[in-house]
Amino acid sequence: MGVNGLTEVTNNIATTYASAVNAPVEDKKKDEEVKVKAEAAAVYEKSEDDPSKSRGISSKGTDRTKIIQQLKADDALRQQQLLDIVHKMMGKQAKSYGIANVDNGDDSIWKFLAKGDFTVDAATKAQAQQDISEDGYWGVKQTSSRILDFAKALAGDDPDKLEHMRSAFEKGYKQAEKTWGGELPDISKQTFDAVMKGFDELTGKTET
Repeated sequence: MGVNGLTEVTNNIATTYASAVNAPVEDKKKDEEVKVKAEAAAVYEKSEDDPSKSRGISSKGTDRTKIIQQLKADDALRQQQLLDIVHKMMGKQAKSYGIANVDNGDDSIWKFLAKGDFTVDAATKAQAQQDISEDGYWGVKQTSSRILDFAKALAGDDPDKLEHMRSAFEKGYKQAEKTWGGELPDISKQTFDAVMKGFDELTGKTET
């Protein structure tokens, strides 16, 4: 790639990443909107007495096969929703980590980008460092908590559905790794462990 091409790519990356870490409030609003939609979707659950009643369908002439298929489709949709959420959230966390460590000798893609025209101003780096701190928006605690909140909103207290959400989380994490181009940074690995521990607690798999 020529110098002009590299300059254009790195400038575009700089603009994209600077926007990502400078808008935690906007990200929070979007996360809340998704959570509200997830909770609304979770209302349409199978009823213990009559699954057709929870959907406003008359029990007369109800095609149980179609209801079962719809329930499975709903479950698959919710898993995909969490997968997409995790993919995006882990990617944004990794970007914030990259900006916070772009010139700290980190042996990663960030070191390569820094060799070109990719630069991070002091304010952007400071914000990124704050965002990935222990209590920061993209820190382990808040990020894992948001992912688990989304999972609970989508699955409710159903252990089986929560296990489906766990699987969706793992797939979303792997997709984020693929997008990143390899293993995610340590902060993301710590978040992964925290989320998996949270799922264990929710499904009663913790050791006593």
